[in-house]
Amino acid sequence: AMEGGPSVRIREGDCAVLKRDEVFKAVSVLRRRKIIFEKQWFYLDNAIGHIYGTTFEVTSGGNLQPKQEVEETTTETKEAGTDNRNIVDDGKSQKLTHDDIKALKDKGIKGQEIVQQLIENSTTFRDKTEFAQDKYIKKKKKKYEAVITIVKPSTRILSTMYYAREPGKINHLRYDTLAQMLTLGNIHAGNKMIVVETCAGLVLGAVMERMGGYGSIIQMYPGGGPVRAATSCFGFPKPFFDNLHEFPLSKVQSLLSGTFTTETLPADSEDNSLVEEESNGLSEEKRTSLQETEEEPATEAPMESNPTEEQDTMDINAEDVEFKENKEKENKENVREKQIKQWERRKKLKEAAALLREKNADGLIVASKFHPTPLLLSLLEFVAPSRPFVVYCQYKEPLLDCYTKLRERGGVINLKLSETWLRNYQVLPDRSHPKLTMSGGGGYLLSGITVVLEKGKFDSSNSEALKMEEPSSKRCKLQDLPC
Repeated sequence: AMEGGPSVRIREGDCAVLKRDEVFKAVSVLRRRKIIFEKQWFYLDNAIGHIYGTTFEVTSGGNLQPKQEVEETTTETKEAGTDNRNIVDDGKSQKLTHDDIKALKDKGIKGQEIVQQLIENSTTFRDKTEFAQDKYIKKKKKKYEAVITIVKPSTRILSTMYYAREPGKINHLRYDTLAQMLTLGNIHAGNKMIVVETCAGLVLGAVMERMGGYGSIIQMYPGGGPVRAATSCFGFPKPFFDNLHEFPLSKVQSLLSGTFTTETLPADSEDNSLVEEESNGLSEEKRTSLQETEEEPATEAPMESNPTEEQDTMDINAEDVEFKENKEKENKENVREKQIKQWERRKKLKEAAALLREKNADGLIVASKFHPTPLLLSLLEFVAPSRPFVVYCQYKEPLLDCYTKLRERGGVINLKLSETWLRNYQVLPDRSHPKLTMSGGGGYLLSGITVVLEKGKFDSSNSEALKMEEPSSKRCKLQDLPC
């Protein structure tokens, strides 16, 4: 199904997003795996094979059943009051007790019917205004109707989910700000993009989605390796990752100065120590299991006569020798595997370095927890002239600093520092209004376009001297005049 565009059916092993009202949660679709979402637990087995966007009801035993659309019976005119001023919330208006509702649930009566019963047994329902009645029904439905929609992940859904669930993981990058970044960065198929992000891979995923598997991306990462937790939630097909390269930020200076080698990989030592720790861990386990086998016969030994005791120790010695041989074999394999892995990493690193050396990237996207100035000043070297760059920061001060440094350095035009303002509206007949809560801030963006930087212009002593003499507008003209 992958060949003819993305499949729309839910398949085992997919990454899907559960939705209930405005709450999202990303999950892997696996059989017989209990999922807890919004105080409901269920299994996704029955969802497999259905189309994305299907709404399911949770039935007894945590099984999902596709929800049958029931026509709302609004033909007869509902009885409603003119206002709510005489309604007193004393908790006595509902005749059904907690136990009655529990009994209904245990009988396996559906949420819809429970809501109906609650309405019939409410003494104040018919006195409420129509709006209040709608609100009441909505509230009760949310409580008693276990309805879940399964949707296909996308940038919009995942960025909304992350922003609501774990904004800290994505540096409080709001979804509208991310949309602005993709637009300002002019991201489209066939681009060669440089992406620096510490947003769990969400920004990278958004760029990959826009590029649709065409073009190439070099992800610059801090530390031992790139983090791509959110990227894996998108469920991209394998070919999307063929042109995704990664390059450590710690190597950027050496690449620019021409001293770059792949001999000392930043994470080599870390990797080795990790592998060592793992193998130690394994041998620990084996050691303990061996000790147990040694101890067991020893405890039984006093009961029996001596010869068997000797027999046991001989067995253990034989086991020991065998174990050592296996261990050596394992170690050799481990070393071989490590060498292959290291060789592959070096090869990948060389490829990424070669791509960067061409210094013709079509754009640069930065959304990290690091100060943007040093990042930008070094990474703009790899971007071709007349290309956009976008930098996101949760606060505006670092971007202001970056703005002034770039202005001094030159080589960029159309520098813009912006913040988007977002407000949600409830849109319902006769009662559309802005939602009462709105987001305080979605972070700041600094965007601009690269131009060819005149050589010799950014020679600090030279530019300092010039700055003392003339304002910048005249300075350019002076340089252009023939002597």
